[in-house]
Amino acid sequence: MAEKLVARLPGVGDRGEKSSVVAVVRLHGVISPSATPLARGAINVSSVESALSRAFDRERLVAVALVVNSPGGAPTQSALVAERVRELAAKRGVPVLAFCEDVAASGGYWLACAGDEIYAHPTSQVGSIGVVSATFGLNGLLERFGVERRVHTAGARKVRLDPFLPEDQEDVEWLKGLQRELHDQFVEWVLQRRGDKLTGTPEQLFSGEVWTGVKAAELGLVDGLGSVRSVLAERFPDAELVVAEPRRALLARLGVPGASAADRVLAALDAIENRVTWSRFGL
Repeated sequence: MAEKLVARLPGVGDRGEKSSVVAVVRLHGVISPSATPLARGAINVSSVESALSRAFDRERLVAVALVVNSPGGAPTQSALVAERVRELAAKRGVPVLAFCEDVAASGGYWLACAGDEIYAHPTSQVGSIGVVSATFGLNGLLERFGVERRVHTAGARKVRLDPFLPEDQEDVEWLKGLQRELHDQFVEWVLQRRGDKLTGTPEQLFSGEVWTGVKAAELGLVDGLGSVRSVLAERFPDAELVVAEPRRALLARLGVPGASAADRVLAALDAIENRVTWSRFGL
């Protein structure tokens, strides 16, 4: 009697017959170390740990799918998240398939390279294998309003690229040196993960350019075109797709804001910075 009742429930009987599971983890947002109580959508190793752990701990697991939608952000967090994915994949012994949605650029593509295979939609924006830094020159602003700024340091180069001082060429060269080093590490990661699949020249691939999914496939930056549903339905037709959600903080589960005025200000600034980052790709 119980078996007949369960069989009549929509989807329950079918789900029980599934022999395997593909866990899906969404990596959506700007990659940032910030984690204020009001911050949403920030990708960092702390914010995704619970979702990744849940995904790789599933029973009957045959693969993990990473759905990446990110314009990039902090290089260290990009590397830490990607390294965590590879660590869990090696421990569980399952393949990881990465799917680029609207954008998988800069740090977003770094995350995608954590996959053993990468897929993109034909309209996805993929690549941007480069490093960027941006600031403002505010020299003269304080003088205009009669404000005197006082900075005291120990160490000749303790303060670099001060926005309230004229740009120092030595500081610019120092920054470019850091960017080159980070760029080299990014390139090394892509070469390590994509290897002989890459068909473009280094000058073409590592220029910081962004391509559509179609062009990215031609260059070997992705393995094929398709959505997470279409590809997984073809690759794992009998598998159940299970979305691994991150665990929410206790206060959030109870519906308590738990954020100070300072947290709200930081969250607002994060939102502005995130909006600017997304706007680079027309989103």
